[in-house]
Amino acid sequence: MSKTAYAPVTSETVRCLRKILGERNVTVEEEKRLVYSRDEVAAHLWHRPHLAEAVLFPETTEQVSALLSFANERRIPVTPRGAGTGLSGGAVPACGGIILSFEKMNRILEVDTENLTITVEPGVVTADINRAAAREGLLYAGDPCSGDASFIGGNVAENAGGNKVIKYGPTGASVLALEAVLADGSVTWFGGKRRKDVTGYDFAHLLVGSEGTLAVITKIVLKLLPLPSRVVDLLVPFRDVETAMRFVPRIMTEGKILPSSIEFMDRRSILLVERYLNTTMPCHEAEAHLIIQLEGGGTSILADDYERVGDLCLAHGALEVFVADNRNTREKLWKARKSVAEATWAYAPVQVINEDIVVPTSAVAPLMGGLAAITRERGISHVAYGHVGDGNMHVSLYLEEENASWEVLLERARGDLYALVRELGGTLTGEHGVGLKRRDYVPLFLDEAQMALIRRVKLAFDPNNILNPGKIVPWEEFPPESLPEARIHRTDVSPPCGHA
Repeated sequence: MSKTAYAPVTSETVRCLRKILGERNVTVEEEKRLVYSRDEVAAHLWHRPHLAEAVLFPETTEQVSALLSFANERRIPVTPRGAGTGLSGGAVPACGGIILSFEKMNRILEVDTENLTITVEPGVVTADINRAAAREGLLYAGDPCSGDASFIGGNVAENAGGNKVIKYGPTGASVLALEAVLADGSVTWFGGKRRKDVTGYDFAHLLVGSEGTLAVITKIVLKLLPLPSRVVDLLVPFRDVETAMRFVPRIMTEGKILPSSIEFMDRRSILLVERYLNTTMPCHEAEAHLIIQLEGGGTSILADDYERVGDLCLAHGALEVFVADNRNTREKLWKARKSVAEATWAYAPVQVINEDIVVPTSAVAPLMGGLAAITRERGISHVAYGHVGDGNMHVSLYLEEENASWEVLLERARGDLYALVRELGGTLTGEHGVGLKRRDYVPLFLDEAQMALIRRVKLAFDPNNILNPGKIVPWEEFPPESLPEARIHRTDVSPPCGHA
């Protein structure tokens, strides 16, 4: 593919955009462009600036269609954006152009209690979907830790996982249909309210996790389930991480129970959360804590289940089993788990890299042992927490004190971690996505044949490469974002995407 030349957003362009979307839905104010050109990736981790030239706030599918038709004809890059809670730079405009924010497309359009579906626009906050379903006695199973802030459109774009993947799967498992606007402005529906469909390719689930690179999603139909009548959470501390990790599969293999969640927090996570929330967790001196969530239709059956799991925990090295069986204690417990990332950002030094690696569940114990060895050898610290039931661990690598060589030190540790993950049969990201942040490391995990196929699929949907360009896999048009020492070495790399 030849070097892509994009058109700039000129005053004439802005005039046309305002005609398409209305005066109030277009801004070129520098302050807003700065805010909307970022997600939760720390600004100091970017080695060159990324700034949109205009920010747009569509209100209807028709406006999105007209905008993409206009942008495609003029070859103006368009980066879709949800709530900005992403952790991969997926919504960072690699080539400037337009940020397309969906905060005004925020309606719950239908709760269909006969077909057990809910139809929403991409700007709906995920927790609002949970609440709307619960009012009808139903469950939307998506439960990312960012659910109180993240938009469902972003969840779909990244195929967000969250806390209930072990039982219900990631976001994509709940997606039945998508209304999508293609790069040329064409509007189509992929899927429907059907539970079975093999008519043509499964484009709906190809778009799930595609990070806005293939099409722009404007409506989403999600599957709902019966709402469990009883939920109990167990907080289980262990003396060391290895014992906790090796116990996890026994819940299912020996206990014959499939929990809805099995979450993990190491001791550093607990201490940071206690400081952040000004609270105290039971057995905070333990090196590892598991949160095991069980659901059931009846009190007696669920009680039997959690007693069996509790006995199993104690038989395999747990220090204690704390039962949270009422709303207040359960909310306190989950607030702690969902605050780990914020606590780390608040109290760890600025020299921190957040990773989202995933391995087969049987490899979680050696992963955690290898991580501890890496950080000891490199002289750095780490925090580890995450969705241990499905092998998706969140790791923050950081230095305890200021160090002028922090980037090199952390990049070397990250390289060691990636090598370990690959050796264990894992991969680069479980739910946060590749985006811009991890793009240049993808060749460590995917071969050239697969990356070439990804590029061809991208260009089949988007021949002019205007939709969130420069993401997911390396392109010759886009220079590496990472440190020189850690870059994937490629020849004939062109300068940054230029303006025609």
